[in-house]
Amino acid sequence: MTFVSHSINPSGVNTPSGFVNNIPKGQPFLVMNNLVKEFDSVRAVNNVSISINKGEIFALLGSSGCGKSTLLRMLSGFEMPSSGQILLAGDDIVDLPPYRRPINMMFQSYALFPHLSVWDNIAFGLRRDGLPKKQIEQRVNEMLELVQLKNFGQRKPHQLSGGQQQRVALARSLAKRPQLLLLDEPLGALDKKLRERTQIELVNILDQVGVTCVMVTHDQEEAMSMASRIAIMSEGHILQIGKPTEIYETPNCRFVADFIGNINMFEGIVVEDEPDHVIVESIDCRHYVGHGITGTIGMPVSVGIRPEKIAVEFARETNADNCVKGKIIELAYMGSYTVYHLQLLSGMILKASVTNTVRNDAHRPQWGDSVLASWDNNAMVVLTQ
Repeated sequence: MTFVSHSINPSGVNTPSGFVNNIPKGQPFLVMNNLVKEFDSVRAVNNVSISINKGEIFALLGSSGCGKSTLLRMLSGFEMPSSGQILLAGDDIVDLPPYRRPINMMFQSYALFPHLSVWDNIAFGLRRDGLPKKQIEQRVNEMLELVQLKNFGQRKPHQLSGGQQQRVALARSLAKRPQLLLLDEPLGALDKKLRERTQIELVNILDQVGVTCVMVTHDQEEAMSMASRIAIMSEGHILQIGKPTEIYETPNCRFVADFIGNINMFEGIVVEDEPDHVIVESIDCRHYVGHGITGTIGMPVSVGIRPEKIAVEFARETNADNCVKGKIIELAYMGSYTVYHLQLLSGMILKASVTNTVRNDAHRPQWGDSVLASWDNNAMVVLTQ
């Protein structure tokens, strides 16, 4: 989405007079308290509370319609909350109009002026603020150096690649030294290879500048590779907040587990519940989980296993826990790894992702082979909801 219909300066907003940012890096800087936004009695954002630290890259991740873009619009000032607080360095900014907030937004479409050079695009907002010519020149040159485009200052946007245009938009967003940078699907217009490369560049630039950043994306890989923490949203609610490793390895509910990456789910019953382990019986397998849970014997649970944590070998006789036999019904060679779809006796399809460590391995299982899939005691997560 873009905000081109709003009559704002796309290069940035003015810092309100009197705003003092003396929050140390790593301390709470942007705090949302019980934010609610209703449209015709429908809650697009439902009682959201988040604390974001100074210098952090924080991602709002969710599918279309989950409320993440509405939340970003409230931070920028384009939407007024129905209730709740937005505190920036301790000051409530809910009643401040967009142009009075020390916040800048980089649009998905970049919103570059096609008739202006790269240099003039970056300088546009500084000129609107009436900065001295010498100061504008110094700031623009600093930004061009920062985004590694110092030799492209006189080019027009159409003469640049998509990745270069993205860096110009970032330079323009940072030129006014905002306290908070909002990114709306920042890399959505780039192809896959360029997006992956630009993710690293963007994180490095933001780290150099030290600006606090909130990004909205529906791309899981983008959020996982760029953000220091991620909030998973669904139907206006925050389901889980954590570091990428926490979100991926220890999801707190089935929705988060399903939403982030791929996961196999076994439905079962807890038959043994000890502080250091749990045993879950499912139709296809007996799961020995190497950690305790908050539960009771007889409780129905889901046991989740990521595909890359599963080993695949030719079938053999075994009564071991965490093993299941299946038949390969689909196989996809992806270069560095192979994806197997195994049909189990119950009819369940188990997905396994196996790293290809041997070049031209003639002994790799193939379509139709009967195989044994197994995993470690600590490879599983037990979900109760």
